[in-house]
Amino acid sequence: MDKLFIPILLGTTRPKRESFKAAKLIEKIGRSIDTIEVQLVDPGDYNFPFDGNDPENKDPRYSALTQRADGFFIVTPEYNHSFPGTLKRMLDSELRNYVHKPVAFAGVSNGIFGGARAIESLVHTVREMGMVVTFSDVYFPQIQNTFDEKGELLDQGYIKRIERAYAELIWMAKALKYGRDNLGGPYHS
Repeated sequence: MDKLFIPILLGTTRPKRESFKAAKLIEKIGRSIDTIEVQLVDPGDYNFPFDGNDPENKDPRYSALTQRADGFFIVTPEYNHSFPGTLKRMLDSELRNYVHKPVAFAGVSNGIFGGARAIESLVHTVREMGMVVTFSDVYFPQIQNTFDEKGELLDQGYIKRIERAYAELIWMAKALKYGRDNLGGPYHS
């Protein structure tokens, strides 16, 4: 079987974004899993329209990436009890390419909840886009204390949590890929 392709979607373009450290860790662990190929997707490297799913303004590189993807791992900071508008524009730029694909979440905050409210807000959004949410979220509370000044992880417990999230995401990706490839339906001819 070919490797599953799992893009890691970073949810913000803010300067000095701490969530980048979490996304790099998730990418590093993903690269150690033989059955998948991962790619860190920085929204700053793409052109995302402000008006949703406008075919005239789509970034063809992101369209190709989402079409090829077997699942997604979203890393989102929590801003004002929700997720960033940057992430919403990224997600809204595609719709059809998300249908029947799984998504795992990692939430990041400098407070004690680790982005839980951002993830909670995202569940409804990605469900409407046809994605299937996994149940093994990863939370990075007090992100400023999770990595040292060189970006090295201080709490090795995160490795097992991320591996558990990947295990569920990979299982779901295999099951849903089988369905997309073999069961047909209005979105998969």
